[in-house]
Amino acid sequence: MRNVFKRIGGKAAVDAAVDRFYEYMLTDERVKHFFANINMEKQRQHQKDFIGFALGAEGGYAGKDMRSAHQHMVDHMGLSDVHFDATVENLVKALRDLNVPEDIIAEAGAIVESTRTDVLCR
Repeated sequence: MRNVFKRIGGKAAVDAAVDRFYEYMLTDERVKHFFANINMEKQRQHQKDFIGFALGAEGGYAGKDMRSAHQHMVDHMGLSDVHFDATVENLVKALRDLNVPEDIIAEAGAIVESTRTDVLCR
């Protein structure tokens, strides 16, 4: 079976999904404050690289590990399950907007969910 990255439509589909995802994130009262002083062009590219890698794109991932990337937000901004849940919801909405099949959305959601412990630094 092909990996989720290929089944979702490859780089172009991941890029479109991440762009749509941030449209939701930047207007979501639960999470938008995490992006107040962030270079969003850089953040979008970073997220595209990470999500592509997480879904099975070839090549590596050169970014920080999940704990290192989110520790400051946990310690100083109160990053919690509420915010993680909002992130998952916004990703699912973005994928549905792009007519990604529900079975692929479920697989992608499971991959994202597998990062919860590290993202929340538990």
